[in-house]
Amino acid sequence: MSPYILTILLLGLGLGTTITFGSTHWLLAWMGLEINTMAILPLMAQHHHPRAVEATTKYFLTQATAAAMLLFASTTNAWLTGEWNIQQMSHPVPITMIILALALKIGLAPTHSWLPEVLQGLDLTTGLVLSTWQKLAPFALLIQIQPDNTMLLVSLGLLSTLVGGWGGLNQTQLRKILAYSSIAHLGWMMLILPFSPTLSLLALLIYITMTFSTFMTFKVNKATTINALSTSWAKAPVLTSLTPLILLSLGGLPPLTGFMPKWFILQELTKQELAPTATLAALSALLSLYFYLRLSYAMTLTLSPNNLSGMTPWRVNSNQLTLPLATTTLMTIALLPLTPAIMALLKL
Repeated sequence: MSPYILTILLLGLGLGTTITFGSTHWLLAWMGLEINTMAILPLMAQHHHPRAVEATTKYFLTQATAAAMLLFASTTNAWLTGEWNIQQMSHPVPITMIILALALKIGLAPTHSWLPEVLQGLDLTTGLVLSTWQKLAPFALLIQIQPDNTMLLVSLGLLSTLVGGWGGLNQTQLRKILAYSSIAHLGWMMLILPFSPTLSLLALLIYITMTFSTFMTFKVNKATTINALSTSWAKAPVLTSLTPLILLSLGGLPPLTGFMPKWFILQELTKQELAPTATLAALSALLSLYFYLRLSYAMTLTLSPNNLSGMTPWRVNSNQLTLPLATTTLMTIALLPLTPAIMALLKL
């Protein structure tokens, strides 16, 4: 792809997200989401592979459905209440419709089935954008709505954590595993959103950091399946030894960074007298932890049955950017000691 076209598309992505961030009117928010969707479609289909084209088509149809539902719900709200302001939603029917539309946009269960299929058809870089940046604009709208009926968000969140855990158990494709990981993490964010939006935002930022590190690790190893991970020792030994820590941080295992948001979320759910919900969410995290352990085992404790032909991979200079990978890996592994400072900063 031409660098000029790539620059325009990336600026379009940023513009769409920024418009949604800064909007208080539903039509402007909808416009930002549409610009965002239109900007990423060429990036998804740039390789002209049948799977990429199929993934792009699925993504377009899903996002168009969610956008139409969002527009219909905001128009219904204006008809019922005479109000277009995002933060002054009062009628339960349009609020429910908008939450479901935004759930479809980001891939929350039970509207999640498109996400693993779409992510499987993309290359790792575009998949990273889809898993991180594309979540920001709908999430900003969810934070602004703040519905009175918290049961809908809690139900969606709990279902997403369970589906994200169960769905990833029998997968061998890394991109599908990361898609189910995304569904599970979004479920944790939705669980706590009605009670503590700042905590939900913290979980989103840490999820983006961990996912960036994971995608970049697989990109350096050129791995898209679990079996391909077994050749990583010969390609990047130091990175291979650090990768299990990244994966276990995604699973929320102490003393790694990923434990921090789950710890806070379980604590807050208990304060809200939702102990059964917190218990189910904690048990669903064990399911996710299992398939992260599978990846760690495949990467560190197994060797490829085939000898690597050609020049030894560790003598070939990699053209991958290592500074972003090093920075996010450090943040993914070592932020837990800063928990008191983060609590003071966010006033948790």
